[in-house]
Parts: sequence; structure tokens; C-alpha cells
Amino acid sequence: MPRKNSRGKIIKFLNSSSIIMTDKTQYITQGSLDDLRTELDLLKNKKIPEIANRIDEAKQQGDLSENAEYHQAKEDMAWAQGRLLELEQLLSNVQIIEERTSKNGEAVMVGQTVTVEVNGAKKEYTIVGPQEADPFSGKISNESPLGEAFIGRTAGESVAVDTPAGKQVYKILKIT
Repeated sequence: MPRKNSRGKIIKFLNSSSIIMTDKTQYITQGSLDDLRTELDLLKNKKIPEIANRIDEAKQQGDLSENAEYHQAKEDMAWAQGRLLELEQLLSNVQIIEERTSKNGEAVMVGQTVTVEVNGAKKEYTIVGPQEADPFSGKISNESPLGEAFIGRTAGESVAVDTPAGKQVYKILKIT
């Protein structure tokens, strides 16, 4: 999810707001795992040491009570260290989603794409872990109400899901 730093520069991290500290298995693709490992390495070896240097430089300027650079660097360090903890927790509980195709009669699983019909319209959803969820591009979390309703179902089944618009019935047409 994009984030702006104090200078207005956009920083993009993979759905950092959706990571919850938990021992629960986190499902992600290999590409996202690689991205998270790269981010972790960047934080540990570049960003945190750079922020520490900024704090030291700001301390050398004297009076810290009115030193905006010092306070911003401390805030940046707190965020970076929090993000580092989130990444380490996530990576300790990760399970890779393997792309796979469905066999006839197979139930919906994380990593598969489901074609459904709802209110006469066909829609396609890919079931992913919460860190990769992006409903606007058809990627829904296995932990979302819709994702949970699809998991374990087979083609031909209908599922009723409570949505903000009321109860919707989704007919599973195809699983790939």
C-alpha cells in the first residue's frame, strides 16, 4: 500500500497495513515472498542504518527539543523498526501458494481462480493470502467472507454470502 514520507515521496510496501501480528499461517505467492525478503533486507541493511545516522547527525546539532530533523528521524525509525518486526513475524509463518489447476470435482483452494455468477453477471476471483488481496483486481483474501465461502466448494455449488449490499448468492461455474 503506498505511503508518503514527510517529504511527500511515495514509498510502496506490500500491504503493510494488512499484516497482523499472529502465529497464523500466512499464504503468499513466491513473488510476494521474494518482495518481502527484499524489503526486509533493505530495512535491515540500508534504511535503519541511514535513519540511525540521521538521528546521530541531528543530535550533534544541539538542542533536540526544537530540532525537527531529529523528531522526524525518530518517527521514521519507529516506523522502520515496527515494519521490521511485522516482516519478521510474517516470514516466520509463511506458506507459499503454489499455482495449480483444478481437476474435475476438486474443491476451491488458496491460489486458485474461481469463476462465479452473481446477479446474472460473471465474475472471476483469485483466492490469495491477506497480504496480496486486492479486490479491485479480482484478488480476494482466503480470510475474507467471500474467500472463506468459496474455500472447500466445488464447481456447480452455490454459496450465500452476507455483503454490505445484503445477502448475495454466488454460483461457482469454474475453478482453475
